[in-house]
Amino acid sequence: MGSAALVALSLGASNPASAEDYIWSMVTNTAGLGDQGFNDLAKIGVEASVEKLGGKELVIQSANKSQLVPNLKQAIDSGSTVTTGVGFGIRDALTEVAIANPDAKFTLIDAVAVDKDKNPLPNVASVTFREHEAAFLSGIAAAMTTKGSRVGFIGGIETPPVVRFLSGFEAGLRYVNPDIQVSVAYVGSFTEPAKAKELALGIYDLGADLIMDVAGGGGRGIFDAAKSMGDGYWVIGVDTCKGQFAPDNFLTSAVKDVSGAVVLENTKAAEGSFEGGAVSLGLKEGAVGLCQDNIDTLSADIMAKVEAATALILDGSMTVPSNEEELKSFQPAGD
Repeated sequence: MGSAALVALSLGASNPASAEDYIWSMVTNTAGLGDQGFNDLAKIGVEASVEKLGGKELVIQSANKSQLVPNLKQAIDSGSTVTTGVGFGIRDALTEVAIANPDAKFTLIDAVAVDKDKNPLPNVASVTFREHEAAFLSGIAAAMTTKGSRVGFIGGIETPPVVRFLSGFEAGLRYVNPDIQVSVAYVGSFTEPAKAKELALGIYDLGADLIMDVAGGGGRGIFDAAKSMGDGYWVIGVDTCKGQFAPDNFLTSAVKDVSGAVVLENTKAAEGSFEGGAVSLGLKEGAVGLCQDNIDTLSADIMAKVEAATALILDGSMTVPSNEEELKSFQPAGD
């Protein structure tokens, strides 16, 4: 897996005397390990927590949705110090278990766990990422790379994080060239590479030469489609750098530092400063950005535009849209 190589989130770890008693656990969503996305990233975070804080790791895989609640309960029963639940699809199960176990600590990646009054649960660090900010930068790269007037976007399921990726991507395209059209398709799951490949080939046949892959483990099919099309056809990934799947067709990825977020919340628990509640991470926190593995392959013109946009986002001059409604009224700042 390519590394995101983002600015590391501040850890400030210490090693209390009881470090050997820590159990840093995670429960995957149904995509499981090997997704080259946030399940794999969260596991890296768990492993890094053991290395920095002591204790041991516990990773429980979920084959289907019916296993989510039992798996989360298993982690609690095993004495988990912090249990990380991965993905929007685990939100409801984790919320149920967290409400039933108020003394247990959880980290939820990509969603917010709330009580019946819609207040974030105090024993759950609900970490969401401003994916749209990284996707905006990838949209700039896409608009300055495509040779035509159409690009594609293939999502797994229309979850809030996927919508944020799409909204930011479209805004980034518009920042460079408002005339570019986007063909959007959804696979219906995050685990079907064959269907994702079929959709990708269909979008390439429409005249697109670039597709953004937000199809989870199924996104391998999009890379396969680009490889079969040959030179001049591009894929933009998300979550991690994915150039190894199609080295000649990989443009960039809109990455997010899931592993850093897991370590950060586990560190807070070790230091006695775990607070829970909603946490939003983006460019300002160094938690999202473009893949660094091949950043030197992007042209000087692309990087200049990316850096100018980043400065506008960081100083508040430009707010990247996170949903379709915000995208409708989005007016690019700057040149």
